[in-house]
Amino acid sequence: MVILTRNIDLRRWKKLGDWKLVYGRRKTGKTFFVKNFTEWDEYFFVRRDGVVIDEDGKMLTYDTFFEIFKRILGKERVVVDEFHRLPPEFLDFLHYTGEKGELILISSMLWSINKLFKLGSPILGLFSEFRFSLVDERDAIISLLKHLKGKDLIEASTYLREPWLASKFRKPVREFLASVFHESRLTVPRLIGEIFREEERELSVVYESIMRAISDGKNKTTEIADVLYSRKVIPKNDPGYLHTYLKNLVNMGLMEKVPVVNARKFHYNHSSPVFDAYCYLDEKYTFSEVEISEEQVKKVVDELIPKHVEQFFRNLLAKLFGLQKGVIITKEFDVDIALTDFKQIKVVAEVKWKNTVKRNEISKIEDNLSKFDARRILIVPREDVLERMPENTEVWDVERVVQEVTKAESDAQFTSQCKSRLPPL
Repeated sequence: MVILTRNIDLRRWKKLGDWKLVYGRRKTGKTFFVKNFTEWDEYFFVRRDGVVIDEDGKMLTYDTFFEIFKRILGKERVVVDEFHRLPPEFLDFLHYTGEKGELILISSMLWSINKLFKLGSPILGLFSEFRFSLVDERDAIISLLKHLKGKDLIEASTYLREPWLASKFRKPVREFLASVFHESRLTVPRLIGEIFREEERELSVVYESIMRAISDGKNKTTEIADVLYSRKVIPKNDPGYLHTYLKNLVNMGLMEKVPVVNARKFHYNHSSPVFDAYCYLDEKYTFSEVEISEEQVKKVVDELIPKHVEQFFRNLLAKLFGLQKGVIITKEFDVDIALTDFKQIKVVAEVKWKNTVKRNEISKIEDNLSKFDARRILIVPREDVLERMPENTEVWDVERVVQEVTKAESDAQFTSQCKSRLPPL
């Protein structure tokens, strides 16, 4: 079993106020994080039927819980997990009481959270929001360093950012991925289904269709609209019709919106490579209904890994450099990673996740990246996959990536410790 530390999330946590609202989809480790890495005195979990369970496993009616809660709020640090299952009067009480003491609310129902942030909500403005998603790329690399190295380290870091997947991990990486995808044909659709359970069935079909289209390489709104209209999922072939749906998927942390920096456009990708892989398998091979061998799944894993690793590095480099992530797409060429600072391109990078990068490929990369007055990086598994070293371009292999990540994290921890020692104002 592998446990990925979440030091970056902990640093975020320490900047929040005394009332915190933790939200995110299921199986991202919200409860584990709060119970094991934060300070609290009383912990309550709300079951689907409204029964509340305390830390000792004692079952409480809502009325009993509410009396206890009113008595301890402001005196003890309280956690209420899956609070959205409580009656509306609970939130009205919080509004009436106002911020007092330390309180943490946790929810896996993303639609409920969206409603709480709307104008007129009784708790609007009372809580610091803490959206809980996949493990940060930097934490994934550092956590897995003791278990893996080289190409395996990056590939495992890309997928094990899903905490439920990390708990099952075993070597070798690609065989594990093929095996777990093959075995999880029920797990992933249930996770996806629970996210949209509170919505009307017709809306859920639109969201699911968008997720499938993006997995099939339809990353632009025009392409997505074409697919959904052809399948009679939406009433007209209009990209504008999808705006709200895509915005919701991004806000829920299910999709990422990547700017095309040389045009006023965006590309959409799955935030989770595991969800992307499942949707791709189901779209191409009806994975959820037809039996597919583990060997066939492994071929798909081999096909998808370079795409997901590229996405991993786009996010990682953006965080390392503190810049906005993007891509460059022209009729003649594309650039995998373009990092900008107020629309000015500062870093351009290509990812070649393969065993051999030939001379003509290297020449093409040099030519494309040289068009930009920016720092140029070529990312490869190892330097020896290159038939020659590129000119005027940095080569980052896994060893260099690890060095950059560990240095950045060491600097961040040092800065955090220094700030914690500052005298109060």
